[in-house]
Amino acid sequence: MQKASTDTASLETVSFVHMEDMTAEDAAIIANHYEAHDSEDTATQVLRLLSELKGPTFGYQIDRFRHSLQCATRALRNGEPDEMVVAALLHDVGEPVAPWNHSAVAAEILKPYVEARTYWIVRHHGLFQGYYYFHLEGRDRNARDIYRDHEWFDDCVTFCREYDQNCFEPDYDELPVEEFEPLVTEFFANESKTPGS
Repeated sequence: MQKASTDTASLETVSFVHMEDMTAEDAAIIANHYEAHDSEDTATQVLRLLSELKGPTFGYQIDRFRHSLQCATRALRNGEPDEMVVAALLHDVGEPVAPWNHSAVAAEILKPYVEARTYWIVRHHGLFQGYYYFHLEGRDRNARDIYRDHEWFDDCVTFCREYDQNCFEPDYDELPVEEFEPLVTEFFANESKTPGS
């Protein structure tokens, strides 16, 4: 796939310095710049965020990059839809900048591209994952039960059980990131499922 040029230097520049002075022509200029910044660039940036998980293990036996690849590999091998495979791959990309609310960061990145169910799972996976260790830190492992009556409660439980808590194996044969790159590129090229978000 040939990458579209994202050189926007030849595009016009707005006339305002304060947004309150923006004109319709200025808004069109900005829209043209965003259109020139194509979806492949979005995929490239998201994969760059994923690569930021390489390195420190924080005491685990593998780093969070390999953890993410294992999550996605398990989802793929289990026959999950592409959307869930991508969600599994990217569910922790918020950790380097927002370790305590990384679930919210990852969910908001995915929100324009995924169904509401997938968004909800990624948004809440941090709390649900706590079932496996909160009690070891003196916290309530059943804190997730505040969502017990939610329609996607069981789906989030399954996600954490099958594609998160079990993905820290140093000898697991996860697929390399290059195997997921075409899927991620195609995924972010799809039109937004939640326009205006």
